[in-house]
Amino acid sequence: MESRDKRQKFVNLAEKRTSNALQAIRIIGNLANKSNYEYSDADIRRITKTLEQEVKDLRTRFETSGTKSRPEFKL
Repeated sequence: MESRDKRQKFVNLAEKRTSNALQAIRIIGNLANKSNYEYSDADIRRITKTLEQEVKDLRTRFETSGTKSRPEFKL
């Protein structure tokens, strides 16, 4: 596969996956509506800590070109 083809494939997938991730984060933000949901400060900390750790792991993967999978999130 040519370098240009690999670049185009990366750009296409990166745009789509990043858009999907941003939309998912926005949907999680909808849970902040206290009139519809009940949650604790501990729940909020756990969700945000998990998301922050995943972004940190993402950055590390790009810097080291390694792979690492994490288990599904559970409250």
